[in-house]
Amino acid sequence: MKAYELLLMVDPTLDETAYTAIVDKTHALITAEGGTIDETDDGGKCPLAYEIDHIAEAYYTRIDFHHDPFAIAEIDRVLRITDGLMRFMLVCRYDKE
Repeated sequence: MKAYELLLMVDPTLDETAYTAIVDKTHALITAEGGTIDETDDGGKCPLAYEIDHIAEAYYTRIDFHHDPFAIAEIDRVLRITDGLMRFMLVCRYDKE
């Protein structure tokens, strides 16, 4: 299993339950195919470097996890169609394997 890091930027206009639902959905997506979550860091609401669709801040969440590489494409696909998720970045962490 390889180590991955996922950074989520969630729309700040969502309420707390919708934000939590997106993070819980992401956790379920990772663990459904046998992945293990190492750490979840909730960064809170922070300003963006530049506005995205006239929004100047976002909720940040970082999730470190281990997973087999075969399921990463499915995680990427589902995150792309998730409502309320402004941006995400999924990278392989070679230093944490």
